[in-house]
Amino acid sequence: MKKLTLDDLNRADLAAFKAQEKLPVVAVLDNVRSMHNVGSIFRTADGFALEKVILCGITAQPPHREIEKTALGATQSVDWMHYESTLKAIDELRTDGYEIVAIEQAENSTMLNTFTPSATKKYALIFGNEVDGVSDEVMAKIDECIEIPQFGTKHSFNIVISAGIVFWDFFAKLRL
Repeated sequence: MKKLTLDDLNRADLAAFKAQEKLPVVAVLDNVRSMHNVGSIFRTADGFALEKVILCGITAQPPHREIEKTALGATQSVDWMHYESTLKAIDELRTDGYEIVAIEQAENSTMLNTFTPSATKKYALIFGNEVDGVSDEVMAKIDECIEIPQFGTKHSFNIVISAGIVFWDFFAKLRL
């Protein structure tokens, strides 16, 4: 078996990526502290061709050297916006027809493996702060909560791991 080269992968250039159809998903980062996590979310959003990343509150914004360490240029390919308040972002996303979904451990959450996204809906997936998760104020305004099943001793996954799992699940269920 031979590894594929960059030429073999035949990836879209920036202009082609911007023009291609996107997965009807927006990643919303609710006060995420780590710039490395922010950059990794951008890179993962690029990999699954998400519509955009929305950075809220204290979440750092590009351009920044620490974000680029993990984004590897994805801050140029993935559209993004910043809001001072996650609640304001949610209000605008709801007005634009997005289903507001927190990725969190909560009462009455739906396990990811049993959640079936609709091909006719657009989704705003909210990922919370690395310590406190999705804020209580945001949880009060969501339409749905998805939880990733876990089977080990730790109480949660890193935000980037969670995003990768959820983005892949949505991509697989909506595109494959």
